Amino acid sequence: MGDRFQISKVNGTTNAAYDGEAGSGAAGADQPDAMHPPSSNENHLQPKAPTESGENRRSSRLSFRGFGHFLRKSDAERKFSLAQLTKETLPRLDNYRISMRNLKRPSIGELQGEAADQSITIPDPEPEPTGGHIKLGWIVGVLIPCLLNIWGVMLFLRLSWVVAESGILQSLIIITISAVVCVITTLSLSAISTNGEVKGGGVYFIISRSLGPEFGASVGVVFAFANAVSASMNTIGFCESLNGLLKNSGLKIVDNGINDIRIVGSVTILVLILICCVGMEWETKAQNFLIVTIVLAIFNFIIGAAIGPNGNETLISKGFVGFSWNTFKDNFGSDYRYAEGVNHDFFSVFAIFFPSVTGIQAGANICGDLKDAGAAIPKGTFWSLLISMSSYALFVLFAGGAAVRDASGIPGDLVNGTIIPSELPCMATGNCTWGLFNSYEMMQEMSLWGPLIYAGCFAATLSTALTNLLSVPRLVQALGIDQIYPGLIFFSKPYGKHGEPYRGYVLTFFISTSFLLIGELNLIAPLISTFYLASYALINFCTFHAAFVKPLGWRPTFKYYNAWLSLFGFAMCVAIMFLINYVAAIITFGIIFALYLVVMYRKPEANWGSTTQAQQYKAALMAVTRLQNVSDHVKNYHPQVLVLSGDPKTRPPLVDFGYLLTKNNSLMFVANIIPVRVGYKNRQHLMKDGQKYLDARKIKAFYNVIDGFSLEDGINALTKSTGFGKMSPNIVLVGYKPDWNRCRKEEVESYFSILYNAFSQRMGVALLRLPNGLDFSELSSEVTMPANGMGHMHTANAQGFTNELMPAANAASELLHIDSNLNLAGMDSPNSSFTMPQPPPMPNMQRSSRSYKVNSSDEPAVTYHTKGGSDIPQNLLEAMTIFTRKQAKGTIDVFWLYDDGGLTILLPYIISMRSHWQNCKLRVFAMCHGKDEEQEEKSMASLLTKFRIKYSELIMLKGVSEQPRADTLLKHKRLIEPFRRGSRNEFGITDDELHSMAEKTNRQLRIHELVVKHSSNASLVVMSLPMPRKEAISAPLYMSWLEMLTSDMKCPVALARGNQTPVLTLYS
Repeated sequence: MGDRFQISKVNGTTNAAYDGEAGSGAAGADQPDAMHPPSSNENHLQPKAPTESGENRRSSRLSFRGFGHFLRKSDAERKFSLAQLTKETLPRLDNYRISMRNLKRPSIGELQGEAADQSITIPDPEPEPTGGHIKLGWIVGVLIPCLLNIWGVMLFLRLSWVVAESGILQSLIIITISAVVCVITTLSLSAISTNGEVKGGGVYFIISRSLGPEFGASVGVVFAFANAVSASMNTIGFCESLNGLLKNSGLKIVDNGINDIRIVGSVTILVLILICCVGMEWETKAQNFLIVTIVLAIFNFIIGAAIGPNGNETLISKGFVGFSWNTFKDNFGSDYRYAEGVNHDFFSVFAIFFPSVTGIQAGANICGDLKDAGAAIPKGTFWSLLISMSSYALFVLFAGGAAVRDASGIPGDLVNGTIIPSELPCMATGNCTWGLFNSYEMMQEMSLWGPLIYAGCFAATLSTALTNLLSVPRLVQALGIDQIYPGLIFFSKPYGKHGEPYRGYVLTFFISTSFLLIGELNLIAPLISTFYLASYALINFCTFHAAFVKPLGWRPTFKYYNAWLSLFGFAMCVAIMFLINYVAAIITFGIIFALYLVVMYRKPEANWGSTTQAQQYKAALMAVTRLQNVSDHVKNYHPQVLVLSGDPKTRPPLVDFGYLLTKNNSLMFVANIIPVRVGYKNRQHLMKDGQKYLDARKIKAFYNVIDGFSLEDGINALTKSTGFGKMSPNIVLVGYKPDWNRCRKEEVESYFSILYNAFSQRMGVALLRLPNGLDFSELSSEVTMPANGMGHMHTANAQGFTNELMPAANAASELLHIDSNLNLAGMDSPNSSFTMPQPPPMPNMQRSSRSYKVNSSDEPAVTYHTKGGSDIPQNLLEAMTIFTRKQAKGTIDVFWLYDDGGLTILLPYIISMRSHWQNCKLRVFAMCHGKDEEQEEKSMASLLTKFRIKYSELIMLKGVSEQPRADTLLKHKRLIEPFRRGSRNEFGITDDELHSMAEKTNRQLRIHELVVKHSSNASLVVMSLPMPRKEAISAPLYMSWLEMLTSDMKCPVALARGNQTPVLTLYS
């Protein structure tokens, strides 16, 4: 078909075959006389008499091989086959075969008339030539708080019971496992803590700034809850010890049991909260006193156990027999028993013991109060671990080597001054009251001076409760200031010059008191263990993730860590959680996941440079790199659209139409070209403003602004440079230019060149026209945030909070936020102004102040409003939301006129699959050669079936080559009359061009008539876009074609054209 015509050189000019869109204008045509316009009865497509003042277009010669007699026939006698009129191919099955039968469609270069050889030589480059806040040190700020937190209720009240249940060996194994978990976690904690400045918030701050706010906030809430419950657990231990002391003295409050624990415990927590509220000075003084008391009590026990009972039969009868090999051997193995409603085993005892080693985060919890958190946390935490684990191991050895498991406390039960378990009467009845198994007061009996053990127990329990109560409000404060969970904002308000979170203390008091009312220490300890293990697991995972991803910002000064060791620590913590109590582990992870989903739903504006972001970047980079090495395949085609909308707020239907094609499927780019230079900051402000609009509309697209270029040059640059690799646009979507017949000639030429250049870049083109136009610039749009939004207008400062954690609201605080991590996205202030020239108001639009909100949910919304006092016209609202509202039952009419690779049929098919357009069925219209219309209809139906394109009706257009009606010819004649070239109009359409393009123009006019006839009630019309070719057709004539094709329609009309490469395939 295409080889019937040829392009040749005549006298230095290009002569092109007469090939429809691929044909060129006739040569040597002179200008018509402008003083004598043609009458309405004349065919305006016939040639005029030439004038000497005319300006010749490129001369062309029509060359038919053996058809000279054919040219001499009159127009009425000629009956052209479509193959004789154009190089275009119709959509046919053979064009898509992967075989020798495949008929090649013409390339985009052939249709545009490009020269066959376009190779260029690139020259080789030339060789290049040859304050007032109290700050704590590592001892007072980390070592002592960690020791006080670790030396808790277990040290004097439960460690002897652990030895009785698990024996010396397994007790040491429990301590070793706990120590391994803590050491690995401390290594991870130290690495994160030394990777930049650590602010207030402790574990929450560390995890949120490493893994992001989703994980950090969820674990932070769980960790704060665990600390509050741990405070109640240690208070229960204090109350148990106090009850024992009162019982020995013959005193009681109510029942010397659980009710006494509840009464004393509530008062104790209240007093501890008041001590915390006084401030850091009182806390430090109290901690110094408590640590001295605990150390004295520890040495008191060790010395007393080493000395032994010294023949005191009362002490021996209670189980304190002194060091002996037989006692050590008897206590070396385990003897798990039923106690307090539980059949104990190794992991149940481990669950009760593990909270006693969960104090390693005490320094991190108050890291905002440390002089140098990066240096203090590793040093203080490791020393506290070494000291505390050594003391636990010594206690196990001394208790297991110097006391028996069961004793009656009756001196008469002794045999030769010693205890023989088989001879004890209480062993037969199971009611022994003394010994490691049965009494939590064995430490007092074995010590050098019993009252000092009570003092040490009081100090250990109260100190741990104090550090827990101190850390919880600050953690809640950090969560509230970051505005992660709205419910915590109220409790985060700081007071005083030191920013004390008094409201957080009140919240902590109620949480701790509510769990204290349970009154059973062994019931609370396993739940706390799972919470602490979950946070330790995520601390280890943070370090592994950061070390594995290796972002450039990961540069910890603490070097003694290993990524795989941290991963092992993570797996170890999770495994222990499930071995302790799989139900509690599942509940813990369920709570964390629920809190994670809340943060994901709220989408806080938190940009902390987390390793999750770095991982996303690396994963995307690797995916794009791998994709670059994968050859394109038609089955994986995605329409990646570049929408030339200008400011997206002024042309929402064009943006919505582009998003219909790409939603959940492919890429979309939105571009705005500004002809003047606006400066970097103004350009960044415009880009942020446009992107915010797209995000508020939930349109997933990339917005870009090009300034300092003309419209044509800017779009040409965008088509060449937008995207990267395979993630580049392959379709250019433009709006129709309705004022082409009223604007300057340069604008018409520019618009025509835009379409031409897009095809030259081997891109598809889609053109959208709405009956009332696409420009809604007269409507002002405003992106509004919800009342509980997470923007900076709702920060803690805006609500009257003043704290050193959150500086006063100014440009710097908005830039740095709480964590002082630089957010490059907010670096340029939009305070500088730039006024964009606005297009004239839309015709027939009333000025009003009424507004229209695009989406009515609690999420960010876009509100359109006018400037007067009347309502926005209903027709404007309908036009603006044409592609976003639910469509009634109707049709999408597709005029697939030329085979462009299938894009013309693919785009409407995608639209028909969208939920708002699923009620609209596809109707396909196609042309035939006019030989065997029935067979061609069957062939077309077979092609659509093989493409799996669902359609409701297939109509073969007849009479396309017939002469248009007189009224259509007259309409077109009047349309192009101002553009006819004459003495006063050197820019325009020549008579020779009209003559050479007469058949082509008639075809466009006939298609217009058929479209109006068949699709006047359609919901959307999509048809093939005529090919723009500069050598063949002038811009005004081409624009007249587009005007005729899209006019007289009540629905949106889209003209589409692929780049002649297939986007559909027959094969699976």
